[in-house]
Amino acid sequence: MNEKMTVLVTGANKGLGYETARRLAELGWTVVTGARDPERGKDAVARLRERRADAHLVHLDLNDAVSIAAAAREVTQRFGRLDVLVNNAGIGGGQLPSQQDLAAMRSLFETNVYGTIAVTQAFLPLLERSPAARIVNVSTTLASLSLASDPTHRITQWNELFGYTVSKAAINSFTVRLAHELRPKRIKVNSACPGYVATDFNQGRGVRTVEQGAEIIVRLATLPDDGPTAGFFDERGRVEW
Repeated sequence: MNEKMTVLVTGANKGLGYETARRLAELGWTVVTGARDPERGKDAVARLRERRADAHLVHLDLNDAVSIAAAAREVTQRFGRLDVLVNNAGIGGGQLPSQQDLAAMRSLFETNVYGTIAVTQAFLPLLERSPAARIVNVSTTLASLSLASDPTHRITQWNELFGYTVSKAAINSFTVRLAHELRPKRIKVNSACPGYVATDFNQGRGVRTVEQGAEIIVRLATLPDDGPTAGFFDERGRVEW
């Protein structure tokens, strides 16, 4: 892969998104930080530039089609192509399956599923201009049906996050199907589970650092030409779907 790559990280103003952007900037990449809140995005870019990063802000709200289209136009005009898309932005929440509030579940799908798909579709023409593009969808092992069907596995204890896990299971399906569609175009698409990372997403209750969580995302963003596609990975390796 070229040394000078351009990556868009959604939800990059804090937490895993910011750490991923920081790590890729350290590789000499041009980093486009997607942020729903422009002020927080400006702060993130300023912090990255303090580290001499080639960082840029784009306003990007996964629930706003106008925002997504405008972001794609801006990246097209400023950079001409995109080498890597990291779909990190998302929201959490959920209840037990029998108690899941449907309005809350629709909100989860609007952001985590429809928003992620909309962003990917909007930026796909730019990714197709890259000689070897990568798409990384941030997911969770909680979305693995194989692991969840094993009554002895620890993730069966997380039934109260039904809405969130189903939204990520849908993203995993999107990962697989999109990867197969894009094979002829040399675009690799994979899902990444960063683990239970301590961020605002879980009120800091996670047991892993953002540095640890970003590791698998960065690894999939920088895959060599013979790297995998249509896969689901955490820090230990491939995860069963």
